[in-house]
Amino acid sequence: MGTTQNRINLWSSPRNVSTALMYAFAQRPDTAVVDEPLYAHYLTHQPTEADHPGREEILASMENDGEKVVQTMLHHDYGHPVVVLKQMTHHLIQLNDAFLAECKNVLLIRSPREIIRSFGEVVDQVTAADVGIPQQHALFQQLITSDQLAAVVDARCLLENPEGVLRQLCERLELPFTDQMLSWPAGPRPEDGVWAQYWYKGTHASTGFKPYQSRKFTLPPALRTVAEKCQPFYEEMLAAALR
Repeated sequence: MGTTQNRINLWSSPRNVSTALMYAFAQRPDTAVVDEPLYAHYLTHQPTEADHPGREEILASMENDGEKVVQTMLHHDYGHPVVVLKQMTHHLIQLNDAFLAECKNVLLIRSPREIIRSFGEVVDQVTAADVGIPQQHALFQQLITSDQLAAVVDARCLLENPEGVLRQLCERLELPFTDQMLSWPAGPRPEDGVWAQYWYKGTHASTGFKPYQSRKFTLPPALRTVAEKCQPFYEEMLAAALR
């Protein structure tokens, strides 16, 4: 790697447990965390009509040039030997992805129906591209082919067995596991992006991984169609997930 620091990309879909997992890594004394560094880059190249809450705040608060962001991700001294970059897979657009080879890459996946139900509560006109599952599947295949995929973590598996999945994840990342990762103080963190007020209320109220709860719900026809399109992608990735 081109740096003495261990860079880990956590490539997630939206409305996942990615913020909770970021908070878990933030409890490690050896780790710095970065919240969605490519969000403003994505908004400047956004291919869909989804209206993102706080768009102007995001663009004003972050570097908009994705290539500059990548150089920061790779070379900035974050003050810790391990750096976990919480990323949304759909943010990886119009960008040279050669940097993936200089990082360890983890995919965080979730049931399309659950993602789309949750995402649709905040953003109108949801498409498959908005929730990033087709892009995540393409990245999954790319990382497998290039032997750059460290692990796949499924949200439900993580919530049903936090310690077991985190132990396996740390092993894949060549990090010692610490039970400090299993809990965190309630409330926001200084690393939170300015979008936290719109998306992180549940995580801010938590002090650890909440047990998985199955919910019965019905998606409207348009969203059901999106979920059905994404389901085969999800199932292929799920087969590779840590248990």
